[in-house]
Amino acid sequence: MRRDLHPLSIAAQQDDFARALLWRTGGLPAGIEKPGSAPPAKRFGIYRNNVFASLTACLAARFPVVARLVGDEFFSAMARVFIERSPPTSPVLIEYGEEFAAFLATFAPAQSLPYLPDVARLEWRICAVYHSADARPVDAAALARLGEQALDAALDLHPSCALLASHHAVFSIWRTNTHDASVRPVDASQAEAVLIVRPLYEVSVFSIGMGTYAFVAGLAAGHSLQLAAELAAQIDARFDLTAALATLFRAGAIVGVRPSADRPCNPRFDATPQGALLCAT
Repeated sequence: MRRDLHPLSIAAQQDDFARALLWRTGGLPAGIEKPGSAPPAKRFGIYRNNVFASLTACLAARFPVVARLVGDEFFSAMARVFIERSPPTSPVLIEYGEEFAAFLATFAPAQSLPYLPDVARLEWRICAVYHSADARPVDAAALARLGEQALDAALDLHPSCALLASHHAVFSIWRTNTHDASVRPVDASQAEAVLIVRPLYEVSVFSIGMGTYAFVAGLAAGHSLQLAAELAAQIDARFDLTAALATLFRAGAIVGVRPSADRPCNPRFDATPQGALLCAT
């Protein structure tokens, strides 16, 4: 590209260049004058294909289960549409793909796989958890020391902790496509919830009940064990507080025990993938 232009003109040329890269039917952007052995349009086409191939590879690495579920050819075609609609906004490619799940929910050719967006949400959360902040977990003794006051305590979750609730068997689908030598059949219509955490160097993914999901969401909102447990019991009458706490401490998901700042309220749960404890007036 020419370098003897006013800075504003250079910026305009850069925008034009970026648009031409992402619009597969677009022509050659203005300002490409460097001679070469091949025509500029051909050289630019090769560059454009390399950009799409690199971004597609980035998405395939971030969403390997999604790619496996739909096959390489379908995934590449789907990724190309996504890249055109949602190009990277940062040079840091670990930040690319956050909108992919929302895209899958509206991508007509993928509607026969209704669980696909939530599988993508799980894979995105796993990636985000891997790159989250470090913190030192505490063990169950920190809670036991409070004795009778334990139910009034609040537990600080590890900064890497993430939750996902789905109307589909998102954990089972992810697990068999990630860990099993032969993919086993899964009833995708079964609702599942997931806890993801990275206490040390590796990400751990746990299947949890909906009651435990609500309990952890309550803890994340800063509420006491007692209020979070009441919420969980509303969601699942079989909720077992002792078992839920054992899961959290075993997972390294707790980094602190402190007094709760709860105010009296009637708890209810916002049952969405980002569900949280709310106080009903």
